[in-house]
Amino acid sequence: MKNVEKNFQISVACLAVVIVFIGLYTQSLNKMMVTYFIGILGILGVFLPDWESFDQSVSHWVTPLKVDEFTAESCRSVRFRFYPVRMAIFTILYGFGLYKWWMFISTQ
Repeated sequence: MKNVEKNFQISVACLAVVIVFIGLYTQSLNKMMVTYFIGILGILGVFLPDWESFDQSVSHWVTPLKVDEFTAESCRSVRFRFYPVRMAIFTILYGFGLYKWWMFISTQ
């Protein structure tokens, strides 16, 4: 868990740097707050989901996992398997979010 916590702390620190940069560039508290909320939602979208459930093909996401499928070893190690559909969903969602955020930030 320490590795996940460390990555979360690094992500939040990077978000703070981005917020300061946006504040200096736009001099708008409103745009800083939007950047904060979008950034936190983006970070939580990576760190918060139950990856044991999502670490399978997309067609199995809606079926619940059995207790037998959770082992001590699988809970300790976080693996990220590459599934093209999952990566396409993440790319579309995060790409759209970044696009909308950039359009909001770039308009003065």
